[in-house]
Amino acid sequence: MSLLIANIKALVMAESQPRRIVKGADMQSVPMLHHAWLLVEEDKIAGFGEMATCPERANEIIDATGRFVLPCWCDSHTHLVFAASREEEFVHRIRGMSYEEIARRGGGILNSAKKLNATTEDQLFEDATERLNEIMHMGTGAVEIKSGYGLSYEGELKMLRVIRRLKETSTLTIKSTFLGAHAIPAEFKDNRAGYIDLLINKLLSVIANEGLADFIDVFCDRGFFTPEETETILEAGAKRGLRAKIHANELDFSGGIQAGVKHRALSVDHLEHTGDDEIAVLKNSDTMPTLLPSTAFFLGLTYPPARKMIDSGLPVALASDYNPGSSPSGNMPFVLSLACIKMKMLPEEAITAATINGAYAMGVEGELGSIAIGKRANLFITKPMTSLAYLPYAFGSGVVERVVVRGKL
Repeated sequence: MSLLIANIKALVMAESQPRRIVKGADMQSVPMLHHAWLLVEEDKIAGFGEMATCPERANEIIDATGRFVLPCWCDSHTHLVFAASREEEFVHRIRGMSYEEIARRGGGILNSAKKLNATTEDQLFEDATERLNEIMHMGTGAVEIKSGYGLSYEGELKMLRVIRRLKETSTLTIKSTFLGAHAIPAEFKDNRAGYIDLLINKLLSVIANEGLADFIDVFCDRGFFTPEETETILEAGAKRGLRAKIHANELDFSGGIQAGVKHRALSVDHLEHTGDDEIAVLKNSDTMPTLLPSTAFFLGLTYPPARKMIDSGLPVALASDYNPGSSPSGNMPFVLSLACIKMKMLPEEAITAATINGAYAMGVEGELGSIAIGKRANLFITKPMTSLAYLPYAFGSGVVERVVVRGKL
């Protein structure tokens, strides 16, 4: 089967020499081919070029006059498997309660854990499938999903098995991350070492034996896990073949960035508190700084210093942090709008961050994240637009018109 998209106003991120990662000033460089065509055969990109060279035949032809075609978003940080929403905490924050105060009262992550452990695997799977369909129609073609709302032996395995089922049934590319170290559960409040022992000596062996996770993550921040605890957990994960991805520096200068780089983390995520020392450490690493502006938006936090990071030569990725407590949305176009409006990223930088750099942050840059021959055909067609900048400019307008995942509309 073949699909031809013709009369494309601009084919965005069209690369003859695919890049693995894009850093600093190069993030402004978004290769575009104007008045173009793109051919998909089976699930791969088979060719593209200017309309003067357009093939005449295909099983299906789409006229994209006035429209842009982009690679699908690669959302490299989500908590998309969860049991219930937490709008009651949303109201508490409106009344002046902080995220940390809510957590201390048994809300936050512990609230989600309580609800998840009382929910069946089938129900979790059904709800998560709906969320996957939702984000796909907003242009997301690849997504990383974390555990971390189980906070128990049974709960964490239940979450990871749901993610495995999603991998088997969804057309989206899905990566799984073990985040048992998301918080200390209430029953281990006075026995932190006991909970860490459960994670590294009981859960990790089952997870590795069943192939339930691609990565391991730790919430290294004030009030959660210390850098020393983080390093212990990451070392145990590395012995089981799980590369690190870390929650770091959301609430304070926690040392999480340094711990992540030391342990060759694929990404360090959040980074609201990032200074010169952290930037210097990241510049000497292969770790992707991943920014989650919708979390800062929803919680009223300081936004990560994206402009300073990029101007210093760093790459950055953008992700949604889709979760019930601090970012109850997987809307990547809105994430791009926030990146431009609140973090002063240029539209081209935001698109680079959400495509090829997002793909790098989940280890799929060889097959996704740009338009290149041989890469998987995950792409979307916009509504008619005047320029590329219109995409983040028109926040909330729903500019994604049609989505192709694995070569299928």
